[in-house]
Amino acid sequence: QLQASGGGQLQAGDSRTLSCVASGRTLTNWIIGWFRQAPGKEREFVSRITWNLATPNYADFVKGRFTISRDRAKNTVYLQMNNLKPEDTAIYYCAARSSMGRTYNSWGQGTLVTVSS
Repeated sequence: QLQASGGGQLQAGDSRTLSCVASGRTLTNWIIGWFRQAPGKEREFVSRITWNLATPNYADFVKGRFTISRDRAKNTVYLQMNNLKPEDTAIYYCAARSSMGRTYNSWGQGTLVTVSS
């Protein structure tokens, strides 16, 4: 089970860290991803990290602003978001998939990030 948290109402230029806590499973050999869905838009990929080696990957629109990381001891993945923009407003979801698969088959409930100009 994944639990995302950390969203809130922010101003442009603010920073915020989202957390995704995994319970009930070991994340060895899994990949944790962050996705977002803005109002009226389709869900899109934001970032992912491999649990074993902490290898990150980012969508172009967040490169240089967002940083993904993981804490083994806390079974938690973080998404540090800097220089937030109004277009970052969305519900942010974390999800997990096996490193051997292509489909994210475990999803958290989402956390809302609202960025005002």
